[in-house]
Amino acid sequence: MSEYKPPFHTTDRITNLVAAISEQIGRIKVLSHGNLNPHLRKKNRIRTIHSSLAIEQNSLSLEQVTAIVDGKRVLGNPNEIREVRNAYDTYNMMLSLDPYAVKDLLKAHRMMMEGLIPENGRFRSGGVGVFAGDVVVHMAPPARLVPGEIQDLFEWYKTSEMHPLIRSSIFHYEFEFIHPFADGNGRMGRMWHSLLLGKWNEIFYWLPIEELIRSRQQEYYNALGASNRESDSSAFVELMLEIILDTLRETTVVGNAEESTKAAANSYIQKLLHVLGDEELSAAEIMRRLGLSHRPTFRKNYLNPALEQGFINMTIPDKPNSRNQKYRRR
Repeated sequence: MSEYKPPFHTTDRITNLVAAISEQIGRIKVLSHGNLNPHLRKKNRIRTIHSSLAIEQNSLSLEQVTAIVDGKRVLGNPNEIREVRNAYDTYNMMLSLDPYAVKDLLKAHRMMMEGLIPENGRFRSGGVGVFAGDVVVHMAPPARLVPGEIQDLFEWYKTSEMHPLIRSSIFHYEFEFIHPFADGNGRMGRMWHSLLLGKWNEIFYWLPIEELIRSRQQEYYNALGASNRESDSSAFVELMLEIILDTLRETTVVGNAEESTKAAANSYIQKLLHVLGDEELSAAEIMRRLGLSHRPTFRKNYLNPALEQGFINMTIPDKPNSRNQKYRRR
């Protein structure tokens, strides 16, 4: 049995995020009646592919990616078009992959990078680094150590008793630290994270988590860097759990569901009213009490609906964007 133990310590923030994510999963399960709409599955899959490839500097738009997936002809860089087709084929075989098998990781990488690099489906033979623009974020271990380190990581994941939300985020960090391939490590790490979570709860096969990673890309690289410096993956785990929670909170419609949208909206408003109480609070203060960190999500799901439906008022209504703006119950 492997003695491999990734460096990690839990925090109160991580514990609270796991609880909040579990609550959101329960909400979605009830609203969707356990059925995931096939149209939504495909739409989210396309969003996932577009965002994951955009992180890797693929310039194709969401509309172009959608057209390629639908089999339409698209004018663009042939390699970028190939990336989309490869990613779609790879994600389509996700349900047949064993997330605990190194051979399946290599099989998925072979398809993901087919026609893009010579070493597709094989561990790298040379040194590589992680870059944010021109800045070196991390230099990966020597190539000769990669097969053993990946095998140890898989063995650790299979035997660890940590919560899957935490365990899969640690796996994601360690995978990027090892950087096992000559290219495609980012897209493979993000996909494998979803695959591991999907084995725990199938909703994660279809959540476009990559979309929020892309919107917080600098934070993503900063968290990788912080975890490297501290030799502890906690910072990265916290960020990934925040992203997962925000993605779940934005998933207001999972099934065939006008009533789902209403119920979700009412749930958000009730939570906002609860933390607001009889006080006058700024948007930042309300977000802090709700445990939110992503302002667009807060405005879309909480603040704007509460304002539009007349549940709350601005304290400075004639200057909606004032830095001193606060909100109170009607």
